Amino acid sequence: MLAMAGLFNDEQVQAAKSPLAPRAPDFSPKAKRVIWLFMHGGPSQVDLFDPKPDLAKFAGKPLPESFGQVMTRRDVAKNALLGPIKPFRPRGQSGIEISDFLPHIADCADDLFVIRSMHGDSVNHPQSVYQMNTGSILMGKPSVGSWVAYGLGSENQNMPAFVVLPDPGGGLKGGPPAWGSGFLPATYQGVTMRPGITPILDLRPQKQITAKQQRNILDLVQHLNRRHVEQRANDDELAARVSAYELAFRMQSAAPELVDISRETPQTHALYGLDDPKTKEFGQQCLLARRMLESGVRFVQLYSGDTVGWDAHDDVLKNHSKYCEQTDKPIAGLLNDLRQRGMLDDTLVIWGGEFGRMPMSEQGKGRDHNPWGYSCWLAGAGIRGGRVHGATDAIGLRAAEDKVHVRDLHATILHLMGIDHKHLSVLNHGLEERLTGPEEAHVLQAVLS
Repeated sequence: MLAMAGLFNDEQVQAAKSPLAPRAPDFSPKAKRVIWLFMHGGPSQVDLFDPKPDLAKFAGKPLPESFGQVMTRRDVAKNALLGPIKPFRPRGQSGIEISDFLPHIADCADDLFVIRSMHGDSVNHPQSVYQMNTGSILMGKPSVGSWVAYGLGSENQNMPAFVVLPDPGGGLKGGPPAWGSGFLPATYQGVTMRPGITPILDLRPQKQITAKQQRNILDLVQHLNRRHVEQRANDDELAARVSAYELAFRMQSAAPELVDISRETPQTHALYGLDDPKTKEFGQQCLLARRMLESGVRFVQLYSGDTVGWDAHDDVLKNHSKYCEQTDKPIAGLLNDLRQRGMLDDTLVIWGGEFGRMPMSEQGKGRDHNPWGYSCWLAGAGIRGGRVHGATDAIGLRAAEDKVHVRDLHATILHLMGIDHKHLSVLNHGLEERLTGPEEAHVLQAVLS
């Protein structure tokens, strides 16, 4: 017993020194790492992954009274149904129907597990962005990436466990709290990075300071910090700040090399669309995400969509043509690259936005927000692709069959990472907090079969 106590004490000391030290999952995981492709603004399910013949049949007519009251910000009576903008076609051997908006992703149909029955709780962007990222429509909760980092740590002590690649145009509705650590220590928040020689702003020291001088300064600061921590036991936030100093120092050499995509082959650049101005920017982000995973980063979240993004209020055709063209080839390139490198089997890829779009028109050619029934897809992590789960109603307004709430998606992501969502919790102000909240959440068993 004394020997075991000493062993546990050593492990606790190591964990205290490095909050991002790797930790064992609850059970054997399907996925070792995650890439979340977040389509900010709300991509239209009825124009991309959820074909609705009845919507095409009744286009131009008012919403039938049989669908009841619709919680929306627009006057339903004044907005007729808007048919699918582009044709859907069966794809791959599985025959999943995917829109002509996404010809390259359509070629990967047999890798995709498409969920057509997602639903959430808010029609507004910030609240829905928070819910999809943190499980709550309220700001200030830990994000999914933070929970994964907290539960599993990092496989590379020179890099964060959770990295965020925001759209270079910026403007995420809800802002950085979407990838914040909430009441978890700050060590676990998402670290934003970008391609180029300055992946993290203010990371490089001033030119007149040598590496040895900086190391001496840091050693002195850390010595004083540790003395401060010793006098304030169990102060997680203070310990996290001390750890962040060391991580930042190590990242000064690791991060610039990691984001140097010039070392990749011309074939790889072409695969991600780096040879085309329309796909280059997002392609760089996707390639950088793959490099992050290879380096041991546990969770990478990649955003498409600036202030407006996929928010197609005015013109679905114009908006989705732009964003599909920017992202379609790079995402397909990412899936194919992961497969040929043997990484897709234990990498979970997630695609989706904070909600979908309404089947009714807005201003004749656009669509309003729809959190009541929309689509997302999963790939990799041992998931058998080429399948569809759930369904919306006849026109794509509400989730109707095998409904999947956002918290169910979160429970499933954690399960694939080897984490029991009911066990991953933190005592916060007397409450036991979980990603999936106090409500009932279910792991989507169809994903596992």
